[in-house]
Amino acid sequence: MTAANNCVCLYPKDRLSIFVDGNNMFYAQQKNGWFFDPRRVLEYFTNDPTVNLINAFWYTGLKDSQDQRGFRDALISLGYTVRTKILKEYYDDSSGRYSQKANLDIEIVVDMFNTVDQYDRVILFSGDGDFERAIELLRSKNTHITVVSTEGMIARELRNATDRYIDLNDIRNFIEKTDF
Repeated sequence: MTAANNCVCLYPKDRLSIFVDGNNMFYAQQKNGWFFDPRRVLEYFTNDPTVNLINAFWYTGLKDSQDQRGFRDALISLGYTVRTKILKEYYDDSSGRYSQKANLDIEIVVDMFNTVDQYDRVILFSGDGDFERAIELLRSKNTHITVVSTEGMIARELRNATDRYIDLNDIRNFIEKTDF
């Protein structure tokens, strides 16, 4: 074994994948009154030289195929894989109101499990309790799971299922969008 091979064995890289539930995070950021910068998010979570970013996924609902085109192009240029779905309109009988939803939870879980052999650690930006079971299964495969959300927007089940919870406000100084 050469010295170079020995170094690789002694200092394995921490393989990281990031999954951003864009619609969920939009509302969390709106609630907090500030927005994060997707570039600064990548920089913050990969500033350790032992971290190797494997994938960064961003999921968002669209009004039409041209919606958010500039933002999506910027995400792609930063290295994110962008997954989209056209928003569907739902009518709520009890309130008499229409709402729009894209529901990209399945796409997020499919990507998590489709790439599970590529990473050791996941950072999930979402507060959606629907991810609880997927997180439990990933943890059973020795994957370390960090969930990033904000108080009042994170489901108790999800917070309990994760290895680590980070409130957006706790890392605001490192990830806030500063150039509008």
